[in-house]
Amino acid sequence: MRRVFILAVLALALPLMAYADSSIDVSNAGGTITGNASGLSLTGSTLFKFGSAVGSNLGTVSFTTGAFISGDAQNGGMLAAGGSFTITGNGTNGVPNGVIFNGTFSSDATWTLVTLANGTHNYTLHGAIVDSSGRVGATTQITVNTGKGLFNGSIALSSGDTNLAVPEPGTLGLLGTGLLGIAGLMRRKFWAK
Repeated sequence: MRRVFILAVLALALPLMAYADSSIDVSNAGGTITGNASGLSLTGSTLFKFGSAVGSNLGTVSFTTGAFISGDAQNGGMLAAGGSFTITGNGTNGVPNGVIFNGTFSSDATWTLVTLANGTHNYTLHGAIVDSSGRVGATTQITVNTGKGLFNGSIALSSGDTNLAVPEPGTLGLLGTGLLGIAGLMRRKFWAK
């Protein structure tokens, strides 16, 4: 009985471990970030890395955020949850064709201003995103081309990075259920003798 219990606990734990360790790294560059009190948006950004697939144009990345709830686009601040975040593939190099991820910012996002030693300014957007199926990700979009001036409402995006969780609990759950079934058959066969 103890072995069956241990096997059952293992079968239930495997899907959780797989969910925590699986992710796809997505990188994009180019495009324009625009912003005002209503929030930020990214358009025209090119997807150049999706997991192990790399190419000069694998699709697009775009987003909109909620409105600023503190601070502003020029000096940095907090943005309300909501908006949208979309990753679209074009079918190149094994990347799926069509919408790969379509979600929203699930909590407040931060727009951070950093002044470097040489006086230039970098802005970073960081926030958690989630799609309708519960697939989660974290995104960091970085602009570095503001020079010594502050964000003036529109800037070219240098690079962006997003990590998407890839849930595998269904497959491992089936494996665990199968192992439980085999354990039950073996137990029944053992006690039948």
